[in-house]
Amino acid sequence: MNPDASTTALQDTVREKYGAAARRVLEVAQPATCGPTSSCCGGAAFDGTVDPITSNLYLTGQTDVLPDAAVLASLGCGNPTALAELHPGEVVLDLGSGGGIDVLLSARRVGPTGKAYGLDMTDDMLALARKNAAEAKATNVEFLKGEIEHIPLPDNSVDVIISNCVINLSGDKRAVLAEAFRVLKPGGRFAVSDVIVRGDMPPEVRKSMELWVGCVAGALEEQEFLDLLTEVGFESPSIEPTRIYQAEDAATFLNGAGLDAGHVAQMDGKLMAGFVRATKPKATSCCAPGCCS
Repeated sequence: MNPDASTTALQDTVREKYGAAARRVLEVAQPATCGPTSSCCGGAAFDGTVDPITSNLYLTGQTDVLPDAAVLASLGCGNPTALAELHPGEVVLDLGSGGGIDVLLSARRVGPTGKAYGLDMTDDMLALARKNAAEAKATNVEFLKGEIEHIPLPDNSVDVIISNCVINLSGDKRAVLAEAFRVLKPGGRFAVSDVIVRGDMPPEVRKSMELWVGCVAGALEEQEFLDLLTEVGFESPSIEPTRIYQAEDAATFLNGAGLDAGHVAQMDGKLMAGFVRATKPKATSCCAPGCCS
């Protein structure tokens, strides 16, 4: 399969799985899950078990002001709005905004003089997010349909880009980061939560489509992520570990994909949730000698 076809197949699978998760929330007011044996980001089936990726991410009281459906649809691996240091009046873009939880939290932080955009390619998630925004009476939010590899916003239009366990789902991560760089204003901030690999990952894990959808197989290796950010133009990239997954955590999401105990043991400490920071360089002043010539 050529790379373009592979990327398209991955997008179709992600769209199908996450669309089903949104419908589950919309139709029966149950937590989002991608199927009977696996959630989207993570592997628990919402059967009373605790998902090691998606559980206990938000601060006590942080989500109390949001519609229940926004919380039920949360499929992230971190809390980017708590770490992104958002300020009143800023424009924020959430890549892969899902049911809108981080967009709504961001909208509250940037206030009425700011704006929070959510970008998602899944019609059902967009419908859910817009319903949640209406229920929350959020007037400074807008949800856009599109792919994170092709952001439908102008150059230099966003102060902060956030994302919550979505970039790992893309088959073309360099394109995602290049687009993020393009739409950020000079001096703009990239502030993303994602699953990161530490060291090598077993090939069988990388090949599993189920684990791609589950935010595991497509995760970038730590140094690779930092290098890609630098390549597309960002400055001062860094990754702060926020949760390191142990062997018992790996078992939760590997067993559902049919991988054995040997693979579980190999994954001990290899995956972490991390907060990824980087900055777009500020515009060069035309006061320097020769810069206007």
